[in-house]
Amino acid sequence: MTIPGEPSDASTATLKRELKAAHARKRLTALLLIAPLAIFLFLIFVVPIAALLTRAVQNPEVADALPKTAAVLSHWDRKSEPPAGAYVALATDLAATQDGQIMGSLERRLNVEIPGFHSLVSKTANALPFTDDDSHPLKLSPEQLRAKLIDLDARWGELPYWRAIAKNGSRYSPFYLLASLDHREDAFGRIEKTDPDQRIYLNVFSRTFVIGAVVTLAALLLGYPLAYWISTLSERRANLVMILVLIPFWTSILVRVAAWIVILQTEGLVNRTLLDLHVIQAPLELLFNRTGVYISMTHILLPFMILPLYSVMKSIPATYQRAAVSLGSHPFAAFWRVYVPQTYPGIGAGALLVFILAIGYYITPALLGGPNDQMVSYYVAYFTNVTINWGMACALGGLLLAATLVLYAVYGRFTKAQPSL
Repeated sequence: MTIPGEPSDASTATLKRELKAAHARKRLTALLLIAPLAIFLFLIFVVPIAALLTRAVQNPEVADALPKTAAVLSHWDRKSEPPAGAYVALATDLAATQDGQIMGSLERRLNVEIPGFHSLVSKTANALPFTDDDSHPLKLSPEQLRAKLIDLDARWGELPYWRAIAKNGSRYSPFYLLASLDHREDAFGRIEKTDPDQRIYLNVFSRTFVIGAVVTLAALLLGYPLAYWISTLSERRANLVMILVLIPFWTSILVRVAAWIVILQTEGLVNRTLLDLHVIQAPLELLFNRTGVYISMTHILLPFMILPLYSVMKSIPATYQRAAVSLGSHPFAAFWRVYVPQTYPGIGAGALLVFILAIGYYITPALLGGPNDQMVSYYVAYFTNVTINWGMACALGGLLLAATLVLYAVYGRFTKAQPSL
């Protein structure tokens, strides 16, 4: 029996369906509104990163130029003599490869494994196919072809050259990732360290992180008092000071770096001032070394530290410190034990932002630093623009991206672990 004034079961079900449909329409509208942004981010962010990570493990040069040779050598134990079919496959592949770009990539890739492989491949490709006096291709047995190749160049009778081809026969390999960590695969696939005179990238990564850490610490030491002072000003004065802080954002990085070159040079403003004040007796070397890099990068990245700190400090009531002082605490102790802990989110966000931006810097170290001050980004640009080694560039960039993601994950876990105040 239905009580007058109360909705029936049918009307309740209809109302639920209408509410559900309304919620579905709202979700669909929201999805349609964010769809352009999602597609844009996918195309300019996700796709390039996926391509970068894929290219870091690609090793297609040997597989593209010598497919038959790679197939034959895939079953070779790399200890005994290569099978006779490998010589036939090599001659067939080299004779069939007409694309100069593929051949050039093969020569460069194998030359990385063994210096001089470039000339060996080029010499062999130019001599093939073996012909008689009437320029007719010779019909040779595998053994005869092997003898011909060794007569052409004795290196074809040495195992290291065949092992280099066999090791790189797959289209995917950890070669570039291992090389960016100063490691490599030996002829039998075992991972080992590279030669001491070739171990540079771990040092480059450590240098990058050290520079990023020093710049982050300098930005924090300079930015924290400034952000605290701005947070104590009236709104009008705080806005004026923030405009002064944000002015560098309106100036090109190249212009700012060029200005620092003028300021820090031997006859620049800093040295002239210190000399006139008799603080120093000779000009300081502030350019083309680590000092100039630290100064310029700290100046450029300082606003990225101040903004998160100021946004957190502005929301902290001043009454907390006054209450601690009124209860007998020393003003400095009240500041250190009551105020500073409340700014940890701003410190973490600013430090993370500055550090991530710092380890990816290229222009400032390249212009203000010396050879021993270049960071990972310099080598990424070098392999991209000079040697056209996309695999190595992507491997270095991928490792830098992985380090950034690890830092972000650590920061996220740290902030979640902090108790709410």
